[in-house]
Amino acid sequence: MAVRIVVLLAFLVVGTVAGWSLGGSTGGIVGAWVAALLWLTVELVLGARVLRWLRGSDVLGDPPELTGLWGEMVDRVRRLLRARDQQVTEARQRMQYFLEAIQASPNGVTLLDEINRITWCNQTAASHFGFDAQRDQLQLVGNLVRDPDFTAYLSEGDFSREVVINGRGASAGRVARVSAQVHPYGEGQKLLLSRDVTALEQADTMRRDFVANVSHEIRTPLTVLNGFVETLQNLPLDEADRSRYLGLMAQQAQRMQALVNDLLTLSRLEGSPLPGGGEWVSLAGLMAQCEEEVRGLASALGKEITLRCEPAPAVELSGVSSEVLSAMSNLASNAVRYTPSGGAVDFGWRERGDGRLAFVVYDTGPGIAPEHLSRLTERFYRVDRSRSRETGGTGLGLAIVKHVVQRHGGELQIESRLGQGSNFSFWLPAGRFRAVAAASAEVPVLEAAETLQS
Repeated sequence: MAVRIVVLLAFLVVGTVAGWSLGGSTGGIVGAWVAALLWLTVELVLGARVLRWLRGSDVLGDPPELTGLWGEMVDRVRRLLRARDQQVTEARQRMQYFLEAIQASPNGVTLLDEINRITWCNQTAASHFGFDAQRDQLQLVGNLVRDPDFTAYLSEGDFSREVVINGRGASAGRVARVSAQVHPYGEGQKLLLSRDVTALEQADTMRRDFVANVSHEIRTPLTVLNGFVETLQNLPLDEADRSRYLGLMAQQAQRMQALVNDLLTLSRLEGSPLPGGGEWVSLAGLMAQCEEEVRGLASALGKEITLRCEPAPAVELSGVSSEVLSAMSNLASNAVRYTPSGGAVDFGWRERGDGRLAFVVYDTGPGIAPEHLSRLTERFYRVDRSRSRETGGTGLGLAIVKHVVQRHGGELQIESRLGQGSNFSFWLPAGRFRAVAAASAEVPVLEAAETLQS
């Protein structure tokens, strides 16, 4: 500012001196006014250049080259504009990161205005409700989500709880459930959060069904035991009746024991780590134990069944031997249980040509209808409940087999036709087998493994 005053004074002095020399005192005054107007004109021209630069579209481009007060002002304005532009860029970048984080969220996020129009949503919310993130902007959410429970939830205005509705793609054959909750914020704005609870609801349903099935399975033998106990307590029985009742009681107690053992086995399989590759066991040894158990079961059931056990390949298996033996025994024992006298059961390990080996069980039993095949590995699922109980099954054997096979990286396969028998098999990957010498493939003495049959 001092520089501008000095320049103004210099203009006045020069104009006054020039006017004095030309016209005396009057000329000096005129010269001073002319000099002042000249200085003002120069300043106005410089100010016009600065204003034109500020009004231009490229403010951050090349500024006018000025000195003095105007040059300093241009420099300061340009620095302020650059700082503001940097702040805007950083704010946009933070907003972009924020939106990307919301897009990556497993939960659905939908922003609603004061009249429940969609202002923004992420792709998760779009998949939950069937929105189109671009096309459905500013659409009323109630027009797009037609579930009556959701409509009532929005109209009530009580957002302290969540509402569970059918999600996109839900149908009679496919369950899709979405939990939604509104959180008000700002001036009438709403944040609609959603999450897929299909798995949670299915798990809860499975838990309730499981508890109901276990209760039912245990209640039946307990009822029988209580009846026999009351009979023994209240009626004078001869030795033959007493012995018969005690035998029936022991049978029911064994049934409950088998059920508890199977439940413990399933719990152990689900909670234990996957089997590693450090334990190797001979297939011949496993087959020897499996054949012994199957023949013992056939004898105990009094069935005259042709049992054919194929010789095991000279290989060793990597895995938990007790689990694999349990899976083998369950499949072979089921075949014996459901095959009538006069039938045949073939079982053994077979090579598949790609390094994998499969344990295969064929029987000539009554077979299974196609509508039951996909559900056989469900817990407590039975094709014929009364017949399953007569044979001593718990309804958990195939569920155990499925868990064991999956834990060892294999797959369970079931084929059956009514009146033509069944084929149950499971294969394990090639990495779980290694060849052994013929001498070492002899049947070794294995530790007794807990084998659960149903």
